[in-house]
Amino acid sequence: MNTPAQLPAWLVGMNEEDLGFIRRFLLSSGSLKQMAEEYGISYPTVRLRLDRLIEKIKLYEKHIKKDPFETLLRSAHIDGKIDLPTLTTLLTRANASKSFSVF
Repeated sequence: MNTPAQLPAWLVGMNEEDLGFIRRFLLSSGSLKQMAEEYGISYPTVRLRLDRLIEKIKLYEKHIKKDPFETLLRSAHIDGKIDLPTLTTLLTRANASKSFSVF
């Protein structure tokens, strides 16, 4: 069995809900129609959830080695936990604090 250090960054970045969705996706052989029926929601809603997961995976693949804090913020935005203006403000302030040094 893999330990977290051996897992790809994008997989480690997934929360329980994401992992459950991925599991169901695999068990339904990638059938979004079947998943919509199982979840009791519309096909476009399942498609939107899959699109968000794809964006999250791309984000982790691209940013995890650069700045874990930025990756965390961008992931929260993809999940709908923070809006774009908040994301922009937090990233701007985080970047500004990195360039500030007392030495």
